[in-house]
Amino acid sequence: MPPQPASTQPARTAPDRERTAERLLASSAKLSFNPLKDVDWDADPVPGAYYCPPRHLSLYGTGLWERMTDEERIELSKHEVASIASVGIWFEEILMQMLLRHAFDRDPTSNHVQYALTEIADECRHSIMFARMIAKMGVPAYGAGFVAHNLGRLFKAISTHSQTFGGTMYVEEILDAFQREVMNDDTLQPLTRQVSRIHVIEEARHISYAREELVRKRLGPVRRRYEQLFIGLIVYYATTALIHPRLYAAVGIEPKTGRAVARANPHWRATKVEMAQKVVSVLDRAGLVGRTNRWLLRAAGVVA
Repeated sequence: MPPQPASTQPARTAPDRERTAERLLASSAKLSFNPLKDVDWDADPVPGAYYCPPRHLSLYGTGLWERMTDEERIELSKHEVASIASVGIWFEEILMQMLLRHAFDRDPTSNHVQYALTEIADECRHSIMFARMIAKMGVPAYGAGFVAHNLGRLFKAISTHSQTFGGTMYVEEILDAFQREVMNDDTLQPLTRQVSRIHVIEEARHISYAREELVRKRLGPVRRRYEQLFIGLIVYYATTALIHPRLYAAVGIEPKTGRAVARANPHWRATKVEMAQKVVSVLDRAGLVGRTNRWLLRAAGVVA
């Protein structure tokens, strides 16, 4: 009997999927957090400490940055961290609904589905943790913006397997890249370091789960272009939503001016490329980066 074409051969077998889920369930039982107890919510902010590395701020290195005082730069870091966290909540709420759809038609006694439910529980706690951090910092939950927010309504309802796990890989990996640096920098605010550490540790399991699911799906040439287009839209809207222009008003900068300067800022673009480099490579290997969506990735500022 001739071999099946590559487009129909599964990349991973069902036993592989069950073994992965069994490992992740064991890891979750061993190392999980309760942010309500494991973050010191009563601690006061440390005077003079940034909320994230200054070099990762959207205006870093620009003329606007040079004219800002140290206090304004720290305030900008607080608002940008809050904006990124609020986009994290937006996507985690989408992800939870996509994972429920993924689990809905599958055997609930399987390790695979039980890990999906475990991840949903993790994401509930993460969303609460981000929301409490934003409230503690005393800044708005800026959100993803009107267009991205409402596109999320559609995406969570119609996303395919590749879009669910490819989108998850993208958003979780760029947050992971950002937060790994935050958690390891003892000059930053303890609050953002604690929140980042919890999120990085637990998201490592989520990224592993999504990565293995992503490579299970073999795509034909027509379907691949369709999936690339949707992945490109996810990358574009998730990335451009990270920094809400309204936050610039908190440091006396007109939002349209701040947004224009940030878009043209090579330091901010380099930060986005750095954060997305690893996951774009994974998506590329899965066949989800190509001519159909590379222009969207360039417009988002995550590839050269």
